Amino acid sequence: MIGKTIGFVGLGMMGEPMSACLAKAGYTLFVSDVDANRTKEICEKFSASPLTPETAKTVDVLITMLPNSKIVEAALLENGWADHLRKGALVIDMSSSEPTRSRDLGATLAERGLDYLDAPVSGGVKRAQNGTLAILVGGDEKVMADARPLLEAMGQSILHIGPAGSGHAAKALNNFVSACGLMVTIEALQVAERFGISPESMTDVLNASSGRSNTSENKVKQFMLSGTYASGFAMKLMDKDLGIAKALADSVGYDLAFGKHGIDTWHEITEQAPASADHTEMYRLLGKKD
Repeated sequence: MIGKTIGFVGLGMMGEPMSACLAKAGYTLFVSDVDANRTKEICEKFSASPLTPETAKTVDVLITMLPNSKIVEAALLENGWADHLRKGALVIDMSSSEPTRSRDLGATLAERGLDYLDAPVSGGVKRAQNGTLAILVGGDEKVMADARPLLEAMGQSILHIGPAGSGHAAKALNNFVSACGLMVTIEALQVAERFGISPESMTDVLNASSGRSNTSENKVKQFMLSGTYASGFAMKLMDKDLGIAKALADSVGYDLAFGKHGIDTWHEITEQAPASADHTEMYRLLGKKD
């Protein structure tokens, strides 16, 4: 079993509630964010301390929750945190990163005497807040077993997927299915409305029938029909994950047919949307077209 001293890098919409769960579970936290004010705020809120080159030497596990592989690699390797960790420390990348780069990162960290897991999450802000995320883990199974109590402080379903990079591959493919399903759901609601069936009634039909999905159960009425568009997951982040899924398919020689159109459509609409758009705004942007 690993120790109780954790470094946490990246305190955004997901990183903050995840670090809160660790603090609640009794872990000693050292935190860092590119926004120094954010770091100070989280330290005060959770009785944490700033992660520094000196305090990094004391952590048992360093968690990254950052926007993409490039930023993860910069944070760890370019005069980064990996230079300050003790031998045998564990790095867990919980970002949505690129599978092949994650695999290479694991090998690079191993050369420095560090263990590595890629452990992206699914479930959104609400499940991050209540500690019920699904966590998809790639890497050595024994290392994951040692880290399980830590992961269980943040998640309800801890799934070992395979070797390093597998967690990030599974996360991208999951979001590929989620995004395409969301778009199909929206189009079904729009066709129903034009025929004279209210979106609310059609959503009830889906939820009582074989068309039921996470979108129909947890997004349509809550964020789309309400007009709040406040699920906490950005449209541009979904677009990034779809790009990762397409690159993964290309890398293994699989030519996406149906899915390619969905990925291209999502990207086209994201390019025209405000940078801050929530992914549930796809209801307005795709569904209300003439």
